[in-house]
Amino acid sequence: MTVMTERPHLLPEEFEALARIGAREIEGLRLEFIDGVIRSKAMPDGDHGRIIQWLTRICIQRWPELWLHQGHGIKAQEYRTGRAIPDAVLADKDAFVGQGDWVDPESILMAVEVTSWDSDTHRRDRVEKPRAYAETGIPVYLLIDRAKCEVSVYSRPKGRRYEDVHVVPYGADIALPDPVGITLQTEVLKDWVR
Repeated sequence: MTVMTERPHLLPEEFEALARIGAREIEGLRLEFIDGVIRSKAMPDGDHGRIIQWLTRICIQRWPELWLHQGHGIKAQEYRTGRAIPDAVLADKDAFVGQGDWVDPESILMAVEVTSWDSDTHRRDRVEKPRAYAETGIPVYLLIDRAKCEVSVYSRPKGRRYEDVHVVPYGADIALPDPVGITLQTEVLKDWVR
């Protein structure tokens, strides 16, 4: 048996075309392409949306010239071969103007994920996304983990991982390091878990 190693099974451009078709055909379908694997991403529920609203307000108060953009697909991983849809990213308000469906991540200061209640949350948000965002060079990855009632902050990307990872339970304060430079008071997150 011969194994093809010269070309991935699916090129990023082929995935993008497939994702466009899926989005048109099945309302609410959101596809990602990480480590050469296509995955679907759950639609956010009301508590998920409220957490993003809370974080948006905090970010705007600290950095009025920045936006917490939601729903943008980004070119992720080494050589920008992956395609991820973070729940939100912190970047300049005009960072993605004119870029199309999958934006260049160069101007992203922080990627944010809020865990969902689907079966692949562990693999996607706790394993694949930190690696993909580190490979991409995104300075800060914020994971708000509703299943564990924890907030994790990943910083100092180096290769396939982040050098610093800080985890606190809901209710504790946690600093988002530079270039974000915000301290989150997480007590309120206790109100938005099942």
